[in-house]
Amino acid sequence: MRRLPALLARHEKQVRFLVAAGVNTAFGLSIYPVLLLSFAALNRHYLLALAIAQLLSLSFAFAVYKLGVFRTQAGIIGEFGRFASFYLFHYAANWIALPVLVEAAGIPPIIAQVGFSLVLMASSWFWHSRITFKSREKIDE
Repeated sequence: MRRLPALLARHEKQVRFLVAAGVNTAFGLSIYPVLLLSFAALNRHYLLALAIAQLLSLSFAFAVYKLGVFRTQAGIIGEFGRFASFYLFHYAANWIALPVLVEAAGIPPIIAQVGFSLVLMASSWFWHSRITFKSREKIDE
């Protein structure tokens, strides 16, 4: 137990990332079903709900990672561009995968979206720590 504080201190940024990922995941996974369940029209138009959810999730996640995890001093526009490019690739894949999973495979939209989100979560640390917020990494070294 004595090693835990030292271990947490040594890996503080990774711990902050895991906490932020949990918060972002909770927000990101809840916003889509909330939209579907709150607005009947969006339940029929699940791709419109997906677009709204992705926009809200992208903005929320950027703020959490920039301010809470990487704490960079770099300009918002450049970092947001790099941050968004990661998600734009995943969103494009999501727009292809979700109809296939829902229409062709018969998976309910909420379950299909959760599954796809797991892929996104697994790859985000590598992109954000090496590309999006790299300017801060150079300062820390």
